[in-house]
Amino acid sequence: VQLQASGGGLVQAGGSLRLSCAASGASVRTFQNSIMGWFRQAPGRERERVGGINWNGDRTYYTDSVKGRFTISRDNAENTVYLQMYSVKPEDTAVYYCAVGPSLSSIMYWGQGTQVTVSS
Repeated sequence: VQLQASGGGLVQAGGSLRLSCAASGASVRTFQNSIMGWFRQAPGRERERVGGINWNGDRTYYTDSVKGRFTISRDNAENTVYLQMYSVKPEDTAVYYCAVGPSLSSIMYWGQGTQVTVSS
């Protein structure tokens, strides 16, 4: 499975950014049974979960620090997951990774990461 993330960049605090991650190389059944999610890793810190979404899109998870500011969605026809970031803060600066797995605790596939930098 290949995960291609895009959309990172430099944004001012309070601004918005949308990340995309296109998945390929697996059967539809694999994606139907998987959570698609986002993690991030800031310099000097451990990788942390940002959030995830199930196949139907009716269950989502967000870490507390992004609740109300970030939204995860997916387009199953395109095998793509999105992370819409609103009201970004300097502490959101990190490399963002998309991921696929049975759950956010058991990731099987990782994307290559895309840098998000929020200036104050």
